[in-house]
Amino acid sequence: MAVYKVEICGVNTSKLPLLTNEEKEELFKKIKNGDEKARETYIKGNLRLVLSVIQRFSSSNENVDDLFQIGCIGLIKAIDNFDVNQNVKFPPMQFP
Repeated sequence: MAVYKVEICGVNTSKLPLLTNEEKEELFKKIKNGDEKARETYIKGNLRLVLSVIQRFSSSNENVDDLFQIGCIGLIKAIDNFDVNQNVKFPPMQFP
């Protein structure tokens, strides 16, 4: 199986983890109990979401690295404030 390297903002997307729904649920339980390693794993597992949004702005004059940093901050805030009791999944859809 071929592994294609796509690097955006210095992030090699082929090395980002792909989390299953079960892994996401387990990580969220650990995050809510204060597990920083689980939080970091969850953030890395959702960086594709940030990268996919950044690609939509590729034709703009905005600095891609700045957009990546802003997107990461938004992702972290979303994870930290996500309420598992609202009966929705995080993120609501998978991104390639």
